[in-house]
Amino acid sequence: MFARLRSSAPVTPVITPEGVRAWLVTRYEDVRAALADPRLAKDWVAHMTPEDFDINVDPVQAYLDQHMLNLDPPDHTRLRRLVVRAFTPRRVASLRPRISGITGELLDTMAAGPDETDLIEAFAFPLSVTVICELIGIPVDDRKLFREWSETLLSSRGTREEARTAAVEMHAYFTHLVGKRRRSPADDLLSALIAARDSGDSLSENELLSMMFLLLVAGHETMLNLIAGGVLALLTHPAELKRLREDASLLPSAVEELLRYANPLNHATERFTLEPVTIGDTTIPAKEWVMLASASANRDPSRFPNADRLDVGRDTSGHVGFGHGIHYCLGAPLARLEGEIAFDMLLSRFPELALAVPESSLRWRASSLIHGLEVLPVQVR
Repeated sequence: MFARLRSSAPVTPVITPEGVRAWLVTRYEDVRAALADPRLAKDWVAHMTPEDFDINVDPVQAYLDQHMLNLDPPDHTRLRRLVVRAFTPRRVASLRPRISGITGELLDTMAAGPDETDLIEAFAFPLSVTVICELIGIPVDDRKLFREWSETLLSSRGTREEARTAAVEMHAYFTHLVGKRRRSPADDLLSALIAARDSGDSLSENELLSMMFLLLVAGHETMLNLIAGGVLALLTHPAELKRLREDASLLPSAVEELLRYANPLNHATERFTLEPVTIGDTTIPAKEWVMLASASANRDPSRFPNADRLDVGRDTSGHVGFGHGIHYCLGAPLARLEGEIAFDMLLSRFPELALAVPESSLRWRASSLIHGLEVLPVQVR
């Protein structure tokens, strides 16, 4: 579908599963430029009115949405500065032993279990959620709740009532956790943000709760889908899997290629036009939603020759799997490290890893934003 759109309608109006009109942009050159275009804004609370929306905006969900990914400068700059220190290359590198330890424990459990297992349930989800929970300071024991809330909020099949219930429960959970951590601070990102909030460092209570929502959901969803989608890509491209097994030096480039090829996200989070904006040969009117299809851009042959072929040694520079511009993913160093460790240890531990079902039987989650499998049954022996 993306290939057809890039060829015949690279900027086209669409209706989302939620019934909202938006403009879908699919060519690499257009997507990358638009990701850094200040005329495409994020802060809909500041610039949009209820009349600008095709659907009513729920106040509880809107409350959780006021995080830095939905803000423009200077608010975006202020909030990003508060958390960026937790994701510097040096800070992330210090997490290697712990990430390796979590990975090893999960692989041990898989090895002691049945020959067939769901790689998402047994490995991809617990690894991704444990790492981000420990970094932020969220109890890992509550991870099943996080998964249910996240899947509900990101689903295109659920009802508005289900999404609102999930948002209300998440809001209540984070409110309780913040209060608890205020009374008993710890050495984690949440405690640091609470200290910044309480010292008057330009962080409101609303922004604090929204930040927790963003870091938790984005922090585990992207990694979960990179691992599962990446493993599927490797298992269905045995020559590239063999190449990676035989040359561990390819791991960094393989992670970048799997980000480009498997695409944990279908598109970047939504933006809207502040004024009429021309993209390609199409002028999008003011106050219109825009969806930048990163999954399509990463498969554009004008930027990546033989783009539909997996190549773990490919030069993937410029891929937009982590976005581009001021909203470039601040968790990219963590995702890269986690991906390298996960693929390296998984493939080493299970040299006969294979799909347990036909690829055609696999189902993808019903989400316009998330590109992720529902389950990934594999043979581990």
